[in-house]
Amino acid sequence: MQYTTLGNTDLKVSKICLGTMTFGEQNTEAEGHEQLDYALDQGINFIDTAELYAVPSNENNQGNTERIIGTWINARKNRDKFVLATKITGPSSGLKYIRNPLAFNREQINIAIDQSLQRLQTDYVDLYQLHWPERRTNFFGKRGFKYSASDPWEDNFLSILEVMQELVDAGKIRHFGISNETPWGIMHFLQLAQKHNLPRVMSIQNPYSLLNRLFEVGSAEIAVREQVGLLAYSPMAFGRLSGKYIKGTDEPGSRLNKFAVMSRYNKETSLSATEAYLKIAEENGLSLAQMSLAFVTQQAFVTSNIIGATSMAQLKENIDSINVTLSKDVLKAIEEVHELTPNPAP
Repeated sequence: MQYTTLGNTDLKVSKICLGTMTFGEQNTEAEGHEQLDYALDQGINFIDTAELYAVPSNENNQGNTERIIGTWINARKNRDKFVLATKITGPSSGLKYIRNPLAFNREQINIAIDQSLQRLQTDYVDLYQLHWPERRTNFFGKRGFKYSASDPWEDNFLSILEVMQELVDAGKIRHFGISNETPWGIMHFLQLAQKHNLPRVMSIQNPYSLLNRLFEVGSAEIAVREQVGLLAYSPMAFGRLSGKYIKGTDEPGSRLNKFAVMSRYNKETSLSATEAYLKIAEENGLSLAQMSLAFVTQQAFVTSNIIGATSMAQLKENIDSINVTLSKDVLKAIEEVHELTPNPAP
């Protein structure tokens, strides 16, 4: 395993992070525990979850993922062996069963962190993240910002940072991060934190894959120069970059078959780009999955690559991608495809 540091802290994290959103929906508690055990045995010390999970979230499975991690922590007594990250859900009209209102105010943040800690059966999380902004802006699945004068949002960045400081002081969180954010959002948080001596953003969790490289435009430079590294999620584009849908080895329970709502990965441009990437992988003796993951992991602005799997075979292949280094020829071929079909799945 390879390691780096989280933001400008001295906290060491593995370059591969175990994503857990399938626990409690596609994976049982026993399967989740097996994945967690195997990941730690392979040197992964970074685990990511959210109060929203399992995915797709509904009133019956919300919180299941944190609960499964919590029973694992309680059984293994190993909380000091890994870095744990979770998230507070942002505003969404369809998720009010989680909390109502889904606001980033002091009351709701405190309710959310306390409920997460209870489910996780721990006293603290190492990284607490805003799952997405409160304001209306571009986010995963929406390309480009469109301003509306009717947007009721008011700038509450400073009050969020003040609450994060309170959580740090209370020992409930160690560091603060954001997710599904824009370059403006990252810099605004950083500027206010410096001005008021409040917790700075240590990471940003946004989508990044061969099918979605929008992070490179604007955010990548900030990530490097400001030490706010990317925690890349959906590096396999919801399984599209496994190649199984092209080869016909997918099953009815495979993610893109089970959750057709992820239509961005089913567009013709996504399919054609994936076929081109598969050809590059096969010509170079690589699996498409490992080439896709290695591409993400070796980017200078990436702190950790968040992988997820529904089977142990997938998990092992994904973790083994840490041992793959892409050659200049492979990278050149990837860029040629990207130039022809840039960011087909925003």
